[in-house]
Amino acid sequence: MNLTLSVDERLVQKMRILAAKRGTSLNQMIREYMEEATASGDPAKQADEFARLAKDYAGKSPKGFHFDREEAHHRGTSR
Repeated sequence: MNLTLSVDERLVQKMRILAAKRGTSLNQMIREYMEEATASGDPAKQADEFARLAKDYAGKSPKGFHFDREEAHHRGTSR
């Protein structure tokens, strides 16, 4: 299925750069996000995603990542 979105060009460019750094495409990143967002209750998928991230990043955060304790505290809850 094809999906059309309206997105700011600067955001798309930043995401393409991020995708290239991760060795993937923007299209694949969006697909993975959608799969992750809809699989929140599936422990096996969560474990697979954790294993993939651990392998891909080997314990290192992406360049430019800054941990925000307040944001982490609110993750997954409505504000």
